[in-house]
Amino acid sequence: MEIISSTYHLPLVLLSIIIAIIDSFAALDLGIRINKAKGFARFIWLFGGAFAMGMGIWSMHFIAMLAFHLSIPVTYNLTWVIVSIIPAIISSGVALHIVSRPSLGTASVILGSLFIATGIVSMHYIGMEAMEMGASIEYNPFLWVLSVIIAFFASLIALYLLFDVSQNPKTPRIWWRKAGSALIMGIAISSMHYTGMAAAKFKPHHHQLSLSGPTFDSTLLAYSIGIGMLIILGLVFISTFIEKRFESQSIESERKFRSVIESANDAIILADSKGAIISWNKGAQFIFGHQDKEVLGKKLQIIIPERFREAHQKGMERYLSTGEPRVIGKTVELQGLRKDGDEFPIELSLATWQEEGNFYFSSIIRDITERKQAEEKINQMVYRDHLTGLPNRHLLNDRLTQALDQANENKHIIGIMFIDLDRFKFVNDTLGHAVGDHLLIEVAKRIQACVGKMDTVCRQGGDEFIVLLPNTTSEDVTKSAQKIVDLFSHTIVLNEDEMFVTPSIGIALYPSDGRDIETLIKNADTAMYRVKEQGKNSFQFYTPDMNEMVSKKMQVEIGLRKALKRDEFMIHYQPQVDVNSGELIGLEALIRWQHPEWGTISPADFIPLAEETGLIIPIGEWVLYEACLQNKSWQNKGFPPVRIAVNISSRQFQQSNLVGMVSKTLKETGLDSKYLELELTESIIQDSKHAISTMHQLKEMGIHLSIDDFGTGYSSLSYLKTFPIDTLKIDQTFTSNIFTDLKDASLVDTIINMAHNLDLKVIAEGVETLEQLHFLQQRQCNEAQGYFFSRPISAEEMSTVFKEQFLSKIQ
Repeated sequence: MEIISSTYHLPLVLLSIIIAIIDSFAALDLGIRINKAKGFARFIWLFGGAFAMGMGIWSMHFIAMLAFHLSIPVTYNLTWVIVSIIPAIISSGVALHIVSRPSLGTASVILGSLFIATGIVSMHYIGMEAMEMGASIEYNPFLWVLSVIIAFFASLIALYLLFDVSQNPKTPRIWWRKAGSALIMGIAISSMHYTGMAAAKFKPHHHQLSLSGPTFDSTLLAYSIGIGMLIILGLVFISTFIEKRFESQSIESERKFRSVIESANDAIILADSKGAIISWNKGAQFIFGHQDKEVLGKKLQIIIPERFREAHQKGMERYLSTGEPRVIGKTVELQGLRKDGDEFPIELSLATWQEEGNFYFSSIIRDITERKQAEEKINQMVYRDHLTGLPNRHLLNDRLTQALDQANENKHIIGIMFIDLDRFKFVNDTLGHAVGDHLLIEVAKRIQACVGKMDTVCRQGGDEFIVLLPNTTSEDVTKSAQKIVDLFSHTIVLNEDEMFVTPSIGIALYPSDGRDIETLIKNADTAMYRVKEQGKNSFQFYTPDMNEMVSKKMQVEIGLRKALKRDEFMIHYQPQVDVNSGELIGLEALIRWQHPEWGTISPADFIPLAEETGLIIPIGEWVLYEACLQNKSWQNKGFPPVRIAVNISSRQFQQSNLVGMVSKTLKETGLDSKYLELELTESIIQDSKHAISTMHQLKEMGIHLSIDDFGTGYSSLSYLKTFPIDTLKIDQTFTSNIFTDLKDASLVDTIINMAHNLDLKVIAEGVETLEQLHFLQQRQCNEAQGYFFSRPISAEEMSTVFKEQFLSKIQ
């Protein structure tokens, strides 16, 4: 049978191949764009890319058909031409969709290649059916099958090349890879077309067929389609170029933003709605200890302590479901978890944003360990005692205010214990402040051990402590106070030194003893002073009558401060006589206070207060000066010279200028030092180092030294051989009981014998009866004083005594 001859228009063949290659290059660019795009933008790029790529494949096919010339007239059915475009677009869309996936499985590649090949083959042979001519087409089965195989492998190659380029857009020399891939794809697609054309044989009809379609210049149409397609592909390239520019600018902005993030000392962490970490800067690496590769993709739980993880997860779920921003947009303080398992305080600022329907969270986290330590240090300075670490008055007031509010609402009782240490000043003065500080630390520990966890032990200052017992009862307060007293019955050992201090505890209860902080503490303090007055080392609850005593005490103190200026003090003198001869050998100077309103005030009422307030120092200096001046005055009048005895208090003796003050007094009054006797108490000489030095200086001046109230103190008898003492003075409590208490009589006898054995004189005070005097004479006591001889009398009366004694001697 006759076969219609055919020829190809070579320029159009080349044009078709060029379009195939350019279209393949555009498809590679489109694959990259689609792979990077998300959401609706991805859909636009996929749809537009499928159209452009499909039209490119179709135009290559149609131009190649127009390049094919038969020896008979040929026209094309427009409907079939349009229908042939559809498979090209669909197959292009499938190809672009497959290569935009994160991974490319073998099964999906094969199925995709089959589908794309089917589309291309369908496009080609539908296009062949669009030819209208006076001939029929027969296909060579071998070449037809070969064209299908070429179409499949062309699709397979195209998919792999498209996927490789789209997944590796930043590979070095990517442009050359794209060009090579486009060339391979273009030739493969063209090979399929021309193999399919070679499979077709055109046989003329026996009857003449009239063509219904319009006649046209096929060459001109081919060039027109080619130019149009090149314009379309040019628009694709322009679009991808513009997109690249935007992407480049976005990348540059992101790079700058990333550099800022990476340079931040704070941790900046981004996470998705599931809590998976998608960004981890160097600040986060430094703070939490994890490298970015160790945490990317993992949950935020990795930096959250286990006990907080459930609450964190519920918080995220609540926000995602309700949109209620409880923490979003705020700065909160939480606990973080380092890689090594250590927990530490953090400050978190949390924000969120929505992108393409998904929620993302950004966290700015700061390690506030140093800040917390600084705050704790400031808190320690402001609210804690620097020595013991106990709450100070500021913190006590805060806690007491809270306790009062709760007690007022719940009708509870609050206990306040005011604790003052007995004999602490002696320890501080004798052993030094360093030992005193260590003692206070140990005392704080003991007090804390006696109270509950909800109670507050506060150091008020010095050796004063306050204990707050909220929601308590009077029985519980009593038990706690007794426990403290009992615990301090044991000595405290510091650096092998054994010390003994006792507590005096005053107690006030809310609401019976006060309804505010100041009143409660004041009344507890008042009760504490009552304990001091009654012997110390105990506790006592506040009673209203205590205020009257405190008020009186304050009035006495105020009057005492004015007494010196108003010349309200006077000195009485009690004679000291030789026990055997009855001769006046000395006087003891005793202070008296004559108040203009209250009358005569006993020394027992104001001397302890003067000791406590420090007023004893100026008062003692006044007594010493007046006594020396009066003694010198009697000597100037010609009376027989006697020694004047002046009591020196412990606070006076501790003054560094005591020796200088005594020397100055003797110089100003003109009294010879041998006529001055200083009476010292046992408590004065317990600080042996200071006492020895001071006493030797006084002794070198020629001053007579005696120990007053001997036997009533706590000192060792060893000082009797160490200190330069002249006389022991037996306390009147022993003297008054020598005939009623055999032990007191034995003590007096022992003291006299011991003093004589040590070459010391003995004077007994409080002698009131002749029997007592005979007892002392029999025991060879040297001197005595008391009401049996004379009560303390004024200087004028004493002058009369001197005159009578002087006259009796003359007669």
